Amino acid sequence: MTPPDRTAAGAADTVRDGPRRSRVGKARATRGTPSRAPRPLPPLPLLLPALVGLAFLLLPLVALLVRAPWRDLPEQLTSAEVWQALQLSLVCATAATVVSLVIGVPLAWVLARTDFPGRGLVRALVTLPLVLPPVVGGVALLMALGRNGVVGRWLDSWFGVTLPFTTAGVVVAEAFVAMPFLVISVEGTLRAADPRYEEAATTLGASRFTAFRRVTLPLIAPGIAAGAVLAWARALGEFGATITFAGNFPGRTQTMPLAVYLALQNDPEAAIALSLVLLAVSITVLAALRDRWIAPP
Repeated sequence: MTPPDRTAAGAADTVRDGPRRSRVGKARATRGTPSRAPRPLPPLPLLLPALVGLAFLLLPLVALLVRAPWRDLPEQLTSAEVWQALQLSLVCATAATVVSLVIGVPLAWVLARTDFPGRGLVRALVTLPLVLPPVVGGVALLMALGRNGVVGRWLDSWFGVTLPFTTAGVVVAEAFVAMPFLVISVEGTLRAADPRYEEAATTLGASRFTAFRRVTLPLIAPGIAAGAVLAWARALGEFGATITFAGNFPGRTQTMPLAVYLALQNDPEAAIALSLVLLAVSITVLAALRDRWIAPP
């Protein structure tokens, strides 16, 4: 009997080769097609509101760039307080993304590949943090994981673990608000993937977990990467749940958004400098995901 890992690897090779051949065939079929005619300009009643909307979205960003203290920017970004907040934000956002990957990818697979009563309700609850006000999410975390919370009291009495107002609490708060982005991205990729590859691997003797590890994961890797980038960016910019659940203690729980809020009251130039860092991260994320979101016309 053929070993399960080898059969799953063969199925994975088929997955990788199949789309490549289809893309090559598609490229050959469309090589001689004529180019499209230029699109006409939109009518004036649509063009004017569109320009107003574009100006509305771009004006605050342009104002941030205009008012930025470019001459003092290196000094602002290398100050001890700013570097502390930046380092803590990067570490916590990365840790929150790892937590989201470990528990979010299996959750997305369960939602996409299995049928059980109440699956629609579960999916709605999973995506609830997307629309829930972050401050409400922080209060909910306090009620669940606080020292007197539903689960937090047992963590404190049994294991001596206290999450609120700690760096671990920052990671928990960021993972709570960021993981739905990963789950939605991975679930959508799983639904678009052909489940027959997994079925072929299990038919050849591989277990369902081996088929998931050797066939499904390589197939949905772009979706996982996109979801991880989205979750990381969302965790990096989290404010409401973090300040409610973890507080605002420099060097321990003060991330970049919290440092921006605090610096805006005392040192506006430092607030602008930190805002520019977050803006650069957002632009980098959009550039990284451009090919996934924007299809060619």
